[in-house]
Amino acid sequence: MRKLLQSLQGLQRDELGVSSMEYAVLAGIIVVAVVAAGSVLSNTTNGLPGLFTNLLTTVNAAAQGTTKSGS
Repeated sequence: MRKLLQSLQGLQRDELGVSSMEYAVLAGIIVVAVVAAGSVLSNTTNGLPGLFTNLLTTVNAAAQGTTKSGS
């Protein structure tokens, strides 16, 4: 029993596991961001090219002082 408690106390002081956990959480956040970006891009018309076409149209309309609806 004493040896088990000493092992647990040694694990408590070991910080290698903490940094591994931080990297795992960071990797999880990156995966969620990539999936969210993929979801947004796949929901736009024609994917990424459609997104940039829409952006260019909006910017051109703003530069000319009009909106997309023509007002």
